[in-house]
Amino acid sequence: MNASTAWIVIPLLGYLAGTFPFGYLCAKVASGMDIRREGSGNIGATNVARVLGPKWGILVLILDLLKGLLSVIFLPRLAGPELQNDLGVWAGFFAIIGHMYPIWLGFRGGKGVATALGVVLALSPVATAVSVTTFLFVVGSTRFVSLGSICAVTAFAVAHFTKTSPNSFTEQHRSLSIFSLVIPLMIIVAHRQNLSRLIRGEEAKLGAKKKPTE
Repeated sequence: MNASTAWIVIPLLGYLAGTFPFGYLCAKVASGMDIRREGSGNIGATNVARVLGPKWGILVLILDLLKGLLSVIFLPRLAGPELQNDLGVWAGFFAIIGHMYPIWLGFRGGKGVATALGVVLALSPVATAVSVTTFLFVVGSTRFVSLGSICAVTAFAVAHFTKTSPNSFTEQHRSLSIFSLVIPLMIIVAHRQNLSRLIRGEEAKLGAKKKPTE
């Protein structure tokens, strides 16, 4: 595959991989329900866990993580070795976009956290370790998964730029630096309703049954 074709095909395949709606499909298999009409209406692992139970939530978490991880590992191999690092970033980037905005579900998907975890696990294990540690600490302290997710993506960005500064936007790091700015911002924006509920003191804690209006 030549470079021009690779820059079109691999991000597109990443997007299509990301659109596979595991939360929606698992809910259909488990109970025949449309998960978009239950709980928060989100197809991600947190809503699935609250509506169907932790076992289904964990399954969706793993599957959503894998579609990000495998997109980064395998899709760039379709191109030449000189493009694989950058294309790995963009395959992962568009896998997250696909999860958040799947064409098959009217562009109404999840918030991208689990798929992003799979992507960054492949791209930057050290920054991912910082991110996961932050998530576990915040959720363990507050029991707010949404707050943990917001803090985790922020921690990933901080860890990346701390590690790569002052060369963050040189050719070697440019793609991952753009990723580290845009994806955390998108995930934080996707949690804007959660932020509003946190401010009002209405956000559901881990282990609490989510109200239909949430």
